[in-house]
Amino acid sequence: MSAGREYGLDDQYEWARPPAGGWTADDLDRLPSLPPHTELIDGSLVFMSPQTRFRTRAMRLLENALMDQAPDDLEAIREMTVRLDRRNRPEPDVLVVPVEADTGPGQTWFRPEDVVLAVEVVSADSLERDREVKPRKYAQARVPHFWRVEQRDGLPVVYVYELDPATLAYMPVDIFHQRLKVDRPFPVEIDLTAVNRREPRA
Repeated sequence: MSAGREYGLDDQYEWARPPAGGWTADDLDRLPSLPPHTELIDGSLVFMSPQTRFRTRAMRLLENALMDQAPDDLEAIREMTVRLDRRNRPEPDVLVVPVEADTGPGQTWFRPEDVVLAVEVVSADSLERDREVKPRKYAQARVPHFWRVEQRDGLPVVYVYELDPATLAYMPVDIFHQRLKVDRPFPVEIDLTAVNRREPRA
């Protein structure tokens, strides 16, 4: 049995064949029929697995809290790619960017110099990328703040990092359970136990 049949694809299905040297950041906007939330890491396409309820709710909690508490010149946004270089265009789960980085409704990516904070919510298939590969690339691109979110007993645990500009590496700031409270990149306080709480209807 072919791999295509195993995944419910017929014999005529055409897998995207990378060009010599791999895909480029611009290819993400040109390739037809890519799955949602496809990333580019070192010239290779990375496809996302189906989302877990925890991951979706954690992203919603963080995006809403960051948006509510950000200063007027910043905004939080989910699942937009960052064009780090020609061969890397990862998609953080949540970003904080300047409002002025908005180039219009057709925008599909941000420049790394526009990213104030990148947040990755770790899932089973992204463990190595979110713990090692992507933080290293964000740091080398001088993204000043990085949060990694992991699940423990159904609740988010947030690992907060800040860039050391001399080494272009992230330094650990703190690990937050139950409640996150930081003053950089701006004052933020988040009740992490609210991840499963539904907002009351207006």
